[in-house]
This record gives sequence, C-alpha cells and structure tokens, in this order.
Amino acid sequence: MNPTAQRTIQIVLLVVGTIITLMAVFLFAGCVKNDAQINANKAVAVAEVSSADRLHAAAGFFTPDGKFHSPQLGLLYPTKLSVGERISVDYDASNPDGLVRPTGRNASLAIIPCLSLIVVGWAVIAVLMVLVAEAGRRRRSIAHTVN
Repeated sequence: MNPTAQRTIQIVLLVVGTIITLMAVFLFAGCVKNDAQINANKAVAVAEVSSADRLHAAAGFFTPDGKFHSPQLGLLYPTKLSVGERISVDYDASNPDGLVRPTGRNASLAIIPCLSLIVVGWAVIAVLMVLVAEAGRRRRSIAHTVN
C-alpha cells in the first residue's frame, strides 16, 4: 500500500470515527430535548402496554378529556415492559400522541448506549488503523528488501 493511499484510508477512518461520535452525541442531545419538551408541559396518565419487545413498546392511555391516545412511535425508554402491563406514563400534554415515556425514566438511560457506541466505534477504527499501518509497513519492508 503506497503512503498516499494509506494516509487517505486513515483520514477516512478518522472521519468515520468522528461521525460516529457526533451521532452518539446528537442521539443523547435528542433524548435530553425530548425530556425537556415533556417536562415543559408534563401530564401523567396510566397506560396499558399493547406490544413490547427489547427495543420498542407501544401503549395506549386516556387523557383527562376522555380521548384515547397511542403514540405512533411508541414509548421513549421502552425496556423491561411486558404486554398487558399497566404503567404510569409522562407525556407532553400539548401532544399526547407524540412524546410519551414511562414515569421515572429519562435521558440518563441513554448515557450507556451512547458511550458504548462511541467506545465500540473507536475500538473498531483503532483496529482498522493498525491493520492499515501494518499493511503499509509490510509493503515498505518487502519493497526495501527487493531493492
């Protein structure tokens, strides 16, 4: 691998690592923004979980005006919920079909996944950087031996 190609690959890897880091930071910032939006106009209701898996949960609830709401995108922070479970939820009273989360859960639950994304992303980038450097070193070593 010639030095120019090696440097280009390494720069691209650094850019990819930076993009992964920025995505994780923006993901966490989005969680904080959603929580702030709920907290700014917070209402509480009892909801029944209608579907749940590891990464998604849907629930429906009635607002004080008697209307039934089931957020199309499901609940924020949906882990460890089961179908049929009745839970307390916080929601944005101005948009009950939008942002809804189980009471007591907030953006702090997103810290570990976001940090994990950053750490794993940079670990993969580091391994690839070492492999690229080693490939370049071997090529230079072979070229030096031949000459």
